[in-house]
Amino acid sequence: MATIQWYPGHMNKAKNQLEDNLDLIDVLIEVLDARLPVSSRNPMIGQLTKKKPHIIVLNKADLADPIQTKKWTHYYQDEGNFVISMDAQHTTNMTSLFKIIKLAGKEKTDKLIAKGVSNPMIRVAIAGIPNCGKSTIINRMVGRNAAIVGDKPGVTRGQSWLKTKTNVQILDTPGILWPKFSDQEVGYKLAACGAIKADIFHPDDVALFVIEFLKQNYRDDLVKFARISSEEMDSMSNPDLLLAMTNKYGMRDDYDKFSLFMLQRLRKGKLGRITFDLR
Repeated sequence: MATIQWYPGHMNKAKNQLEDNLDLIDVLIEVLDARLPVSSRNPMIGQLTKKKPHIIVLNKADLADPIQTKKWTHYYQDEGNFVISMDAQHTTNMTSLFKIIKLAGKEKTDKLIAKGVSNPMIRVAIAGIPNCGKSTIINRMVGRNAAIVGDKPGVTRGQSWLKTKTNVQILDTPGILWPKFSDQEVGYKLAACGAIKADIFHPDDVALFVIEFLKQNYRDDLVKFARISSEEMDSMSNPDLLLAMTNKYGMRDDYDKFSLFMLQRLRKGKLGRITFDLR
């Protein structure tokens, strides 16, 4: 399989901007893809923010395995983080997230209130890798389309402070991805879930990775989607299975076309609720 590496210049700029604004930030919100609760974490973000109160949002939870989401929620809570899972795409009520932000910023606001400040402001930074749903969460919190939203990674370009209807201000930062993947499996997981632009990888390589993962962990979902029995599946190599599925879906040996189709269906949850990082 081909090596996946990607670090556009605007992501380096985003890292530098986040560093420059650290003194202004009270709370960090790190948005993760609930299907990739480890692979969508950027080690750089934790290193940059150090001792700031840290909220982890496991977004796209509607697409992830609910049992795995619960396990990862407990795991990150045990590490000392505030954690919330959500489906920002279909949830307009951000009350629970605002409650957690106020809890995370309580030490600062209590000090300010003791000094006589009325309704002190909490300033949060929202960071995450591309296409994790960060912009959708910002728009829900602000109550309008303040951030650009797209189904392709890397659409957020600028950086600005945004007001909400509460005493919370948001620093929007573009998606940040690390310079290279030390583990290529992470790259394939990110590509499968849409965090990496399609021209960076070969779709059939990623489709073969997904097929093997589903065979091992979500076999019933794969059988249903493939329209091929489990027994027949076991008699095929993964490339043969990919080609058989291509023909089953009427794409006449065009496995590249089918690979893209399969990945699109996967990202929309049509293959089932699947988590790629398992506990």
